[in-house]
Amino acid sequence: MTAPRPTAHLAELNIATLSYPLDDPRVAPFVEALDPVNAAADGTPGFVWRLVDESGGDATGLRPAGENVIVNLSVWETQEALWDFTYRSGHLEVMRRRREWFERHVRAHLVLWWVPAGHIPTVEEALERLADLQAHGPSPRAFTFASSYTAAEAAPYLPDSPHPSDSPSTPCLPDSPGLPAARPV
Repeated sequence: MTAPRPTAHLAELNIATLSYPLDDPRVAPFVEALDPVNAAADGTPGFVWRLVDESGGDATGLRPAGENVIVNLSVWETQEALWDFTYRSGHLEVMRRRREWFERHVRAHLVLWWVPAGHIPTVEEALERLADLQAHGPSPRAFTFASSYTAAEAAPYLPDSPHPSDSPSTPCLPDSPGLPAARPV
């Protein structure tokens, strides 16, 4: 018997303010870890999609949140899948070193929210969810690992259902000019 297809997936955005430019030697260990960490994410059970820039490898070339702010936007089948990747993989070692490369954020820098399965969030949507979390605190619309909500609790806040042509294998493209396609898996 096959498991039913999920009706919702978990989207996540995290932002990081660089302490130095990406080409600075002090940031080299982070830059060197990008490809292996992204490859690990792509191969993790429960991974659906992640944003990439025109280079196709990562999203560090995009700066929608500020010139020295990098973004990571991805979609996962479940919160558990994202948690396992974040805290039970090689990603954790990179996170432990983040103070070497990034400024400490005073406000929330990570937001989670549920989307209909097949919906690919835009950067604008993700930044709006982060702003909602920063302004109002955790809610079913925008939350964190420490204050999470189920897809059922978030149902009234789900974005519009995906277009029929949208699916994890054929994502919709961001609406903003200059933003690249997403990387489906």
